[in-house]
Amino acid sequence: METTKLFLLTYFAAAAGVIPPGLINMSVVKISLSENKKSGLVMAIGASIVVFFQALVAILMSKYISTHPSVRIILLRLGLVVLVILSVYFFVKSRLKYKQVKEKKFKSKKSFFKGVGISIINIFPIPFFVVISTLFDADAKADYDVWSVIFFSIAAAFGTFTTLYLYIFSFIRIGIDRKRFARRSNLFMAILMLILIAVTSIRIYYE
Repeated sequence: METTKLFLLTYFAAAAGVIPPGLINMSVVKISLSENKKSGLVMAIGASIVVFFQALVAILMSKYISTHPSVRIILLRLGLVVLVILSVYFFVKSRLKYKQVKEKKFKSKKSFFKGVGISIINIFPIPFFVVISTLFDADAKADYDVWSVIFFSIAAAFGTFTTLYLYIFSFIRIGIDRKRFARRSNLFMAILMLILIAVTSIRIYYE
């Protein structure tokens, strides 16, 4: 019963965590619109697999991080550096002239590793799942066993993929103009990175 509760709560927490527009979901949508739906789905699978390992690391590190605030600060500072680099990258791309491209052929390996890459540089799921696992552990008042750790990580991956899947099909069904989306998405991503930089800086300051 506790394992089922852990799975469901983690699943919905992970799914909700990807709902706000962010680096992963916007990148998946962009690939889906600029290339094709299959590329977006495979990219979502690659990103979700990385989330599995991020959740695994988070739950194993949760107790250590809770007793070592300096580790949490290091993660936040690393994330800040990554966000600064990404904000510059997306801003530069938003200033480039957009070229209309035809729908590309489906390439599973390329799309998969794009998802893996974009998910790896997005380290924020780790502190997110650290908080989730700490809350669950406090309720259960017991250490996680091997199966609980595995189910926690699987639920995080499936929850992430569910929301990415809904993003892909929602944007495609709405029928968003690809040219307009491609022209504005990079600027949106740059602004999003700046917002995350501000939030991360505030968190580092108060830590």
